[in-house]
Amino acid sequence: MTNSSKRGPNIRHRARRAAVQALYEWQLTANEPESVVDELIASGGQGRLDEKYLRELVLGTVNAVNKLDAALKPHLDREIADVDPVERAVLRLGAYELVLRIEVPLRVVINEGVELAKTFGAEDGHKYVNGVLDKLARTVRPEAKLDTRPRSAKR
Repeated sequence: MTNSSKRGPNIRHRARRAAVQALYEWQLTANEPESVVDELIASGGQGRLDEKYLRELVLGTVNAVNKLDAALKPHLDREIADVDPVERAVLRLGAYELVLRIEVPLRVVINEGVELAKTFGAEDGHKYVNGVLDKLARTVRPEAKLDTRPRSAKR
């Protein structure tokens, strides 16, 4: 594995971590998402990350929040507003990648969601996130469950 391939996923993972933090803040403060992202980047505490992807994740999620909440709703056991704010941010981010970034592999979206919920959420929040994202994935990407091999193995 080359250095660049090692760095790639890590900078995307850090972008997702930062996106969850930004979405959490946006949900609680209703501050402009661009300002939230700018402040997060300026703080410098995120390490090296894909800033372009961070902006896309946050702004894309915020701009499509009604569509994403509607996609999540059938798979939730409560109203989205009643979901823990951290888990809500993770679910919305996961929904964004499942619904609108279909080039991101299904397993990556779910695994990242689970890891982010473990990092930031309540003790068993990752189980809830896993269940909801798995159900959502089955409805928005039904073809993905038929062939879960890595892209390199499909050629």
